[in-house]
Amino acid sequence: MPRLLTEFGMGSSLRRQDYTQAAKRALQDALWHNSINLAELFGQPKEAMQILVEVGVQEPDRVDTDALADIFPYGQISFDVKKGGLDVPRPDGNPTVIANVAISVSLEVGA
Repeated sequence: MPRLLTEFGMGSSLRRQDYTQAAKRALQDALWHNSINLAELFGQPKEAMQILVEVGVQEPDRVDTDALADIFPYGQISFDVKKGGLDVPRPDGNPTVIANVAISVSLEVGA
């Protein structure tokens, strides 16, 4: 199935060291700037879109992908959470967490 679209985003959790919230903000950054109408363009239902979400954070095991899946109103979502992003030290507490995401959309477009 060919990948037709890739979008990128960055999000942060300034004080709470919340890796899921940083990833959620990164997803919103990538999605909120675009309207993905690929399915309609190829005469497919929106549910047919295969959406791979790659998330990079310093502590991948602290990302709740079920909470991230709620952001998507349609499509078949899969996640690949790995070490990446950045934790920026702060002298007065928890580090600022920065998450990066890449969203790839694939769709069977026929012959």
